[in-house]
Amino acid sequence: MVKSMSLASLAGTIFGFLMILGAIAHGTDDYLSFLSLEGFFIVIGGTIANAFMSYQPIYVIKAFQAIWHMIKKPRATREGLNAEIMRLIKWAYLVHSKGLIGLEDQIGNRIREPLLRYGVALVVTGYQPEAIRKMMDTAVEADFERSITPVSVLRNMASTAPAFGMVGTLVGMIIMLQNIQGDMSRIGGGLAVALLATLYGIIVARLFCLPAADKLMHKEEIMRFRNYMMTEGLVLLSEKQSPRYMQDRLNSFLDPELHFDLDSQLKPAIAATAANNQEAASSAEPPSGAKLATGK
Repeated sequence: MVKSMSLASLAGTIFGFLMILGAIAHGTDDYLSFLSLEGFFIVIGGTIANAFMSYQPIYVIKAFQAIWHMIKKPRATREGLNAEIMRLIKWAYLVHSKGLIGLEDQIGNRIREPLLRYGVALVVTGYQPEAIRKMMDTAVEADFERSITPVSVLRNMASTAPAFGMVGTLVGMIIMLQNIQGDMSRIGGGLAVALLATLYGIIVARLFCLPAADKLMHKEEIMRFRNYMMTEGLVLLSEKQSPRYMQDRLNSFLDPELHFDLDSQLKPAIAATAANNQEAASSAEPPSGAKLATGK
């Protein structure tokens, strides 16, 4: 589970809460005074209700999942793009040795991602390269738009939470005014609701909703970039370009320090092949006694 988490995001989340809790601990010994069920219900309940009223339930649920996924590692990373190029080049060798039909086994057995499986299926079907590019561009953009819908939900929640914090403030003020000439002991409770609801609204917006929205948007933008790179690779496969050409073309998507080097990747494979060939030759060579017996 720890391996699937982004340590930087987790550290940032913990640090933010520690700073707030540390300030509270430094300022008072009465920690319970910062708890208000009334303020919590007003802010959280109002924010969730507004989200379900504004968006389809499936996207609201995905928005809540994005808050948890904020501390998880993204599916695509800058370093991972190099590995994707390696996969495309392996497919290029497969196409050159077996033809496009050699990719059919890859569709069902090794490709779990629906978008990439769809692209490989287009290549195997034999569509023209430009047709594949157009269909994949549409698929990439459609996937991106679906994936970032929870971002709109989270940003809506980020703007709604402080607004309901102000609602809590008004409720607290009304409680105070109702008791200003009566039970003076209830004035403090009304003031606590007023201030804590505002505090809760800001924390929900700034430590949960906005960071989750920005993190999800960042992850999906990297994923879209990766999908466009894979689209280019699939088009090159359909054109049956050489692995060397594919390397140089796909490297144009990457930072120079992340460029894929086919030679360095092939060296271990070449060395292993040479060792296997040498071992096979040694085992096939007859012993010296057999050579003398045959007079050779």
